[in-house]
Amino acid sequence: MRFSVFTASTPDWTPEEAVRHLAGQGWDGVEWRVVDQDDAPEPGFWKGNRATWPLTGLEAALPEVAALTRGAGLEYSGIGGYARSFEHDDVARLLAATATLGAGRVRVTVPLLSTGRYPDLFDATRKDLEWATGLAARHGVTILVELHHETIVSSASAAMRLVDGLDPRHIGVIHDLGNLVIEGHEDHRAAFELLGPYLQHVHVKNVAWLPADTAPDGTVTWVHDWAPLRTGQAHVGRYLAALVAHGYDGWVTVEDFSTALPLEQRTADNLEYLRSLL
Repeated sequence: MRFSVFTASTPDWTPEEAVRHLAGQGWDGVEWRVVDQDDAPEPGFWKGNRATWPLTGLEAALPEVAALTRGAGLEYSGIGGYARSFEHDDVARLLAATATLGAGRVRVTVPLLSTGRYPDLFDATRKDLEWATGLAARHGVTILVELHHETIVSSASAAMRLVDGLDPRHIGVIHDLGNLVIEGHEDHRAAFELLGPYLQHVHVKNVAWLPADTAPDGTVTWVHDWAPLRTGQAHVGRYLAALVAHGYDGWVTVEDFSTALPLEQRTADNLEYLRSLL
């Protein structure tokens, strides 16, 4: 396995700082966040993230992206795009950029459940992905669809239904350990076997469920929050063991949104922990 970091989880660092720290700590690669984001007074995971490349003007930035990444001795585990499957122009731009960089794979997002009726969203997304997979083939790259809570593909079963029959050389699934704690968990071995050739990427983060409120009748309301890799609900060691037993030997990308440790200490500790589990 090779380990990388998704820069959504490194908001305090500029791209130059990100590659310097990650290479210095011994990470194998980086997964760049690419999106037009809102500004923020202080850098955050989703707004004002300094390690994010804007989609607007991305083509002009590609030489700098390549120089920083390769210059640090890092590989691309993929491109963390946010273009929605129905935003064809943006998807096309990301596919072309991924090909230019030689990054191999790029994430395309799918609709939230809240945006329509599930059957309608599913059918439209399937058509969008059929188009996008064909374009990815022409570019020689692969689209990745992430298992994500509150979307039409929160589980491996749902994702398999969405991509089944499409060319697995050019479309695959990101199995995301943390997201599955929130929604969509299935037995890992069964999920890997179900996805088969579509299991092409892995994201690792962790989540804890916490009691938020207790009603007068004793009913407890629970909420989820990001947690360090060691202390969340998911057992990262068993997860990696299941991947190894399945024969997965690809990228494992960390996107740790916990904040108990300072960023540089957090990334270094995560890599040490993951390697110790193997």
